[in-house]
Parts: sequence; C-alpha cells; structure tokens
Amino acid sequence: MKNLIRRSVAAMTGYVPGEQPQGEDVVKLNTNENPWLCSPEVQDILSELNVAELAKYPDPLCVEVRKVIAEKYEVGLGNVFAGNGSDEVLALCVRAFVEPVGGSVGTFVPSYSLYPILSQIEDVETRPVALDDHFGWLMPDDYEASVFFLPNPNAPTGMLFPKEKIEEFVKTFPGVVVIDEAYVDFASEDCMEFATKYENVIVVRTLSKSYALAGIRFGYCVGSQNLIDALYKIKDSYNVNTITQELARVALLDDGTMQAITSAVKNSRAFLSNELTELGFGVYPSEANFVWVKPPQPGAQKIFEELKKRNVFIRWFDDESTRDCLRITVGTNEQTMALIHALEEILEK
Repeated sequence: MKNLIRRSVAAMTGYVPGEQPQGEDVVKLNTNENPWLCSPEVQDILSELNVAELAKYPDPLCVEVRKVIAEKYEVGLGNVFAGNGSDEVLALCVRAFVEPVGGSVGTFVPSYSLYPILSQIEDVETRPVALDDHFGWLMPDDYEASVFFLPNPNAPTGMLFPKEKIEEFVKTFPGVVVIDEAYVDFASEDCMEFATKYENVIVVRTLSKSYALAGIRFGYCVGSQNLIDALYKIKDSYNVNTITQELARVALLDDGTMQAITSAVKNSRAFLSNELTELGFGVYPSEANFVWVKPPQPGAQKIFEELKKRNVFIRWFDDESTRDCLRITVGTNEQTMALIHALEEILEK
C-alpha cells in the first residue's frame, strides 16, 4: 500500500502530554493545572449564556476579548491576536515566520517539549541551545534562527531568565523572538513591554495557569501589527469558540481573582519547596506554579514510579538533560502533604 503520510510526520514521535488519571483518590501534580477556582464571574456567565447563540459562528476576530487585552496592556487592537490556547499561537508562529526551505526554529534545552515538535510538523530544522549545568542562560553570540522560542519562566525548570539578557538578545537576534510567558503571573517580572518596543518580538500568554482556565483553551499574544497581521492570515477561520471568547473576556476583567490565585500559589510553592528541601531534595528557584527538583536516592525515575503506585502523579522527563530531576506542580497544602507523606514512605525504604 502506498504510504499516505508525509515522511517527516511518520518519523515523528509526537507531543506527549502529562497523564490524565481519574479518581477521587488521585493526587494530580503532573500537568501544572491550577487547583484553585477561577473567577466567580466566569461561573456566573456560564449560567447566563444564551444557547441559541451557539447556532451561530463565533466572532472570527475575537474583537471583544481582544479589546480587554489591548486595554490591559495599553496597546492597539491590531497588536493583539487571540488563539485556541497558547499552543495554537506557537504553532502559527512557526507557520508564519519560518521559511519551509532553509528556515529554522531555536529553543533552549531543556525547555517546553512542544517547540521541537512544531518544527518537525513543518519539516524545518530545530536549532537547540543547551542551558548550563544549573539550567541558566547560555547563548552563543553568533546564534541565528528564523524563530526563537524563549519561555520565561522556563519549563520544565520554572526558572526566570534575566530580563536584561533577554532584551540584549532581542536587539541582536535576526529573527522573531517568541517570549512564551505562560507562567509569568507567578513571577517577579515580565517582558510584555518588549512586544511593542521591538518589531521582532511576540509575547505569548495563556489563561490556563494563573486564571485556572486550562479547560477553555484560550491563549493570546501581543506584538507589532506586522507580525500580528501575519498570524491572522493563516489562522483557522473560527479558531476560538463563542463560549471561550466570553469566558476569557470576563476572566481577564477580574484581575482581583487572578491576583488572589497567584498569591495562593506562591505561598504553597514556598511551603512545597521547604518540605522538599527538608527531605533532601535539591530545589531550583521557581517563579512558576511548579518546582523543578533533583531528588536524593533512589533517584528521579524510581521516585516517579513509586509515587505513581501510590496514585501521586508528577512528571519525569527521560532525556539526557532532565532525567535526574522531577517536575512537581504546586497544589493545595493538602495535596502537598499527601505528596510529602508518600515521599517519606519511599525514602525510608
């Protein structure tokens, strides 16, 4: 039978998301979801939605929610793009800014594992840049790529790259710098100002983390109108559904709830970090809603497997730069104590 699949796609492993275990006794700390409730305004809107409106197509330009974003960051409507989760925005950046012949995608290693998958989908080169032994910034002076994905804070480490280094890089980089700020609301600083200060920068945000709305799939980006217009040329015709647009709009207007959520996460992050340190874990400085740790013996893989047997789910990435570490989502204090008790059992063996 003739092979009907593109060779590059057939050769891919594909993106591997975190497990989605079910059950009331599961402690789920593996996908950086937010355990706190989203804005009550979102809950109210759900009960008020007119079902008849679902017979119509959604606004293809997401104007009302984009108005809120534009006002929030004091930019023009033409500087804002809305997407079906930030992952769609990232994928469109490769399609829009990377030439199919000779183009390339840059990313740190380790970093968000979707980035190289996006370049493989478009059959373009990935140009990885290894971080240093402490997962810090390490960038060759003569580095070039069509697009560089720069997550800040980084995933899976949760570490924040220095803002001044990012700006220095942006000024000299010949391509588009996509600053992925999925976790930035938990951090001490951000780079949103670069989105309109520099013509080659796009800053990407999501409602999945700090707004506790991973299930509605809403992401957006801010950048120069030239870059934003390019994304609109190639997006799906109706890429964000009616319900998501409205829920995102009201959530973004309720800044107080988001601030309360991020404050709770930061407090729980400190509690989790302290508990893990007392157990002998090396805890890297996190500015996200997860922590990156180097565990004591019996080591990362064994601890990951033993926790899974106890219905406690975290993430272990079996790659050269990450296999000695674990990523643990910041949960409630109750979830944290369930994790700590399970770890105490494992470490006592």
